[in-house]
Amino acid sequence: MADIEHTSPGQGDDSEFFSVEEAARYLRLTRSTLDHYRCQGRGPVYRKHGARVFYTRTSLDTWSNRHTYVSTSERIKPES
Repeated sequence: MADIEHTSPGQGDDSEFFSVEEAARYLRLTRSTLDHYRCQGRGPVYRKHGARVFYTRTSLDTWSNRHTYVSTSERIKPES
């Protein structure tokens, strides 16, 4: 399996699908954590093809960018 490289925003390709394992590795999470977040509705937006779950780089980056903090108690407000 090929390594997944991080790219800067705007370079994502929504035709590229990441499996759950690839998405977890990209986000540096365990698969079980990503599965748990998906079940709770707290994870990145995903697509289902039959029983299989896939993520796009854009959805992973968007989700990650929403979880940005300046301290343990203060989230960075998203730009308008």
